[in-house]
Amino acid sequence: MRFHWFLPTTGDGHDVRTAIMSTDASRSASRPGSVRYLSQVARAAEDAGFEAALTPVGAGCPDPWIVCAAVAQHTDRLKLLVAFRPGFTLPTLLAQQAQTFQEISGGRLLLNVVTGGDPVEQRGYGDFLDHDARYDRTAEFLHALRRTWTGDPFDFRGDHYTIERGGLTTPLTDPPQIYFGGASPAAERVAAEHADVALMWGEPPAAIAERAAKLRAAAAANGRALRLGIRLHVIARDSSQEAWAEADRLLAGMDPARIQAAQRRFARFDSTGQSRMTALHGGDTRSLEVSPGLWAGVGLVREGAGTALVGSYAEVAALIREYADLGIEEFILSGWPHLEEAYRLGEYLLPALTPATA
Repeated sequence: MRFHWFLPTTGDGHDVRTAIMSTDASRSASRPGSVRYLSQVARAAEDAGFEAALTPVGAGCPDPWIVCAAVAQHTDRLKLLVAFRPGFTLPTLLAQQAQTFQEISGGRLLLNVVTGGDPVEQRGYGDFLDHDARYDRTAEFLHALRRTWTGDPFDFRGDHYTIERGGLTTPLTDPPQIYFGGASPAAERVAAEHADVALMWGEPPAAIAERAAKLRAAAAANGRALRLGIRLHVIARDSSQEAWAEADRLLAGMDPARIQAAQRRFARFDSTGQSRMTALHGGDTRSLEVSPGLWAGVGLVREGAGTALVGSYAEVAALIREYADLGIEEFILSGWPHLEEAYRLGEYLLPALTPATA
């Protein structure tokens, strides 16, 4: 198992905050996402034993490339899982960015491909492709991107990109691993053909088992092996009672008007993954434990990953092992505030899940 953390670039605090395009525009973060603070979070994650840190991307976020390049200068080992939108840049340009990032960070770049699931946000960027066309473009993007790593000039002609004698001038000896999420059939095809790691948002184990089997089968049909990852929040304490009390506290901080505004926004998405997250709670604050120890309350106000593992450290460790038994190898975790929770999980959870080193 490999464990990663999250950088709250839009701000942090003791309540559940949205990650991308906020319906909470009037709610200032108690801890703004400055480079100074994010570097503290990154160092805490590094010290706690996390391998990498994920950043969000979207209209309400600082640019992940710039933020991560800055944070990399304040860390030594932590990898940066930089999110980007294919279609908003060219694969040949992104290859140059990746090569530069590898040089300045000592090879600590990972790439998280985000195709986009909010048509309103996409159009605000100037992108008017529909859902499946966006994934077709992503497939072309990743195909061309991998061609650049060799340093050999190449030609490429597709529906969305045309390249003549493109590519890096020198080979990239340490190309970044490509992480990719999406729950629709179009997304799963892209993952099977192009991703190194297919990411899923936290759903009950039975649903994850079904999706994992489909993804592995699709990758095998393409002659590829695919690692699987999951994105989850964590609320872990000494006892189950303390953990659920913290979940109750987070829920109490979600004003009904805020929940309603968030749910209206999520309803316009054409993201299958977001629909699956919303279906876990339906906007209802009752019965949020959708599977033993899996709490859907986060998704009442936060887009994307909307579930948290809740329980004692031993209980949460057992839940993580249950997902690992389904073939999940990489876990991207988070919790509020991200600084303190990185230390907490590093001290009390990760040691129960990672083998001791001599």
